[in-house]
Amino acid sequence: MLSNGSSDLVQQLRARGAKRVALQFPEGLKRKALEYVAGLREAGFEVIVSGDPCYGACDLALDALAEADVLIHVGHAPVDDRPDVIFLAYAVDFELPVLDNALPLLQGKSTGLVTTVQHAHMIPAMEEYLRSKGIDVRVAAGRGRTPLRGQVLGCCFSTAIDTQADEILFVGTGLFHPIGIALTTRSRVIALDPLAGTAQEVSGEALLRRRFAVIEKARDAKSAGIIVSTKSGQARMHLARRLAALSPAAVIVTMQEVNPDELLNLGFGCYVNTACPRLAYDDQVRFPVPVLSPQEFEILCGTRTWEQYEIDEIP
Repeated sequence: MLSNGSSDLVQQLRARGAKRVALQFPEGLKRKALEYVAGLREAGFEVIVSGDPCYGACDLALDALAEADVLIHVGHAPVDDRPDVIFLAYAVDFELPVLDNALPLLQGKSTGLVTTVQHAHMIPAMEEYLRSKGIDVRVAAGRGRTPLRGQVLGCCFSTAIDTQADEILFVGTGLFHPIGIALTTRSRVIALDPLAGTAQEVSGEALLRRRFAVIEKARDAKSAGIIVSTKSGQARMHLARRLAALSPAAVIVTMQEVNPDELLNLGFGCYVNTACPRLAYDDQVRFPVPVLSPQEFEILCGTRTWEQYEIDEIP
């Protein structure tokens, strides 16, 4: 598995003086762990694998790293510059003509192009292809949590905003990212799944209706737990303290893993999520009581109006 770019990775590990290596994978790549283990062992390293859930570069396996010299985090772009962590890309290619499926839906004078980390290496080729079709395509430089050109995360859409384009073309799987882009940029968004070949215009209106219902349901709660993640890149204690000050019924709760059973056991009437923003939006149906985003809690407390609704991001 280490044949592609293996010499560079081995050089990085040896330059750090590593003998023990920890491996971490997101859920979709965990089954590839044994292939990486075999390659690293062949190169002379002792290897351990983190079996904990992994939700992104913000969720480093620090427990596994404590037993190793270096952590290799596979599948995400770096969010910091730790000398004991190597971020290893996992690129997914697709055929460029699939972009033709989105062309009939593009209407603006300019089109911003964004994608996920798996396809970010194809941004230059996508730019060239779209321009050859007469599209005024714009790609913003990466910054902060999205260091790659045109890269978006489920918690950060800055590269979509920075294009300043009339509309946005998102190339990737799933609808959470393009819905977040639509709510954040207030622009028209076209989502193209390059693996399925489907293209569609995406609106955030359905999500807004669901979130309005969650806020209204939370008005009956007599207590609110302000969730603070202890994960390395999700801990927003400063935000939690500010939110807790908005209501005497609010209590800060630290959690490593936010799951329905723990929320049920704690027994709060509602929760406010300052951990991974996707928890509130994607997993509400799994939770026993309303789970609000920070902005939604501000609406509940009267310090923000519904017209000022914003999707939660971690800059």
